[in-house]
Amino acid sequence: MTTDHRLQSLEITDLRVSFDGFRAVDGVSLRVGPGDLRFLIGPNGAGKTTLVDAVTGLVRAAGSVRFGGNELLGRPVHRIARLGIGRTFQTATVFENLTVLQNLDIAAGARRPLHTLLRRRRAVPEEVDRALETIGLTADRDRPAGTLAHGRKQWLEIGMLLVQDVQLLLLDEPVAGMSHEEREATGDLLRRIGGDRTVVVIEHDMDFLRAFASSVTVLHAGRVLSEGTVAKVQADPRVQEVYLGQPPGTVPDTLAAATPGVTPRAATAAGAAEA
Repeated sequence: MTTDHRLQSLEITDLRVSFDGFRAVDGVSLRVGPGDLRFLIGPNGAGKTTLVDAVTGLVRAAGSVRFGGNELLGRPVHRIARLGIGRTFQTATVFENLTVLQNLDIAAGARRPLHTLLRRRRAVPEEVDRALETIGLTADRDRPAGTLAHGRKQWLEIGMLLVQDVQLLLLDEPVAGMSHEEREATGDLLRRIGGDRTVVVIEHDMDFLRAFASSVTVLHAGRVLSEGTVAKVQADPRVQEVYLGQPPGTVPDTLAAATPGVTPRAATAAGAAEA
């Protein structure tokens, strides 16, 4: 497959997903383009993960999901992946007994026979070498992936998408369980890779969101509740009342940003939302 490297946007129109009569995603429409590091947030049952499942073909859905001019709904998972679409999950999925380099090599050459993937190469493929540098794991290339710290495993999983030339990355809680330093490094990584790719992040870490989000979509009960910059979303009375159960006019602690007169109280932030 030859990937079209024109700037590509994710276009979701009237997306609907139902389970036994329950509408988990209820008419969601949104657009995300390259360079727009979009964070998708919302309380339990908001429909965030179900939306990503629909985009990647894991659940049946109605409406329209287009990326790079291609309609995704109705395609099997592997064909969606071949269109340059990849995702991560809350727990990194890597081959723990293989080295970092072997993990990336397997991801880069998924169609080659297994015995050629495990063979030590005389030279590192260019796309693998480039991914190692991007994710900051060049010094760890010969370490078994299972020995990496939690944050570095997440970076490796992102690297495994990069070597496949993924152009739409859907990341599910990429900083969950990370240290402050790892979160900062992950945010910098997402900014680097998001410059010419389309990136959507499901997240509940509001400090991380305030530091790195270009824009935010808030889901509630399967619908878009609010959308825009962090400042716009935090000022939305519907977000204050519905998303966090606070009366209108009360700025939620979890979304308090560097806004005049607003001082975030970090200690109350974490439990407000679920990925």
